[in-house]
Amino acid sequence: MKFRALHHQNDPLLLCNVWDAASAKTAENLNFQAVGTSSAAIAAMLGYKDGEDMDFSELKYIVGRIIANISLPLTVDLESGYSREPLEIANHIEQLADLGVVGVNIEDSIVNGERKLLNGEDFAKIVSAVRQLLQKKNINIFINVRTDTYLAGYPKAVEETLKRMPLYEEAGADGLFIPGIENEEEIKTIVASTGLPINVMCMPNLPDFQTLKRLGVKRISMGNFLFEDMYKNLYHTLDSIVSSQLFRPVF
Repeated sequence: MKFRALHHQNDPLLLCNVWDAASAKTAENLNFQAVGTSSAAIAAMLGYKDGEDMDFSELKYIVGRIIANISLPLTVDLESGYSREPLEIANHIEQLADLGVVGVNIEDSIVNGERKLLNGEDFAKIVSAVRQLLQKKNINIFINVRTDTYLAGYPKAVEETLKRMPLYEEAGADGLFIPGIENEEEIKTIVASTGLPINVMCMPNLPDFQTLKRLGVKRISMGNFLFEDMYKNLYHTLDSIVSSQLFRPVF
């Protein structure tokens, strides 16, 4: 699978996170190697809060429109599966695979007012069951397991991450995603603790891409920050139009 190989190339895979067909086409025009959906961006675009507030059917529709407009590999942020039941999660992944999706993210937290970590061992059992169900149907899809130890503000995030990583690796993860991590030494420690490709996410103090390459990171995501930045610019442009009483700010 081409997408899997992108996690084992010399340079880290810089994944452009998108939320609709237009943003995905922009990434393709700029020669990104692959794109991934941002669940937070799609939820905001549709007027929902982040955290499985929208229905899976709505996510599937957006994914279908993206797939129809690009030829790049697409991986989908599935949050924590839009279910707690392995059979239903596997069914969701099968539907995405039928559209042409090559990978998914699935995370070990849920949002109910605030983001809370699920029990690591219980979540690993879900991942394992999902992987087995997919294998029975010969569905070859890249499962990037995301641990939210940092995003959830766990007090000893690196230690808890190191506890969870082998559980998820044994459960059948193809890659491990640790959004929120920024410290170079912690990244180095985590990379050295597994043979799976490590994915980090855009953060204010995240090291530059060459440093991440040197540390052994294999995938760099953008999260929903591109989406948020775009709408900040929209706000300022609209404000300028109203203030100046002309359309020059658009041009």
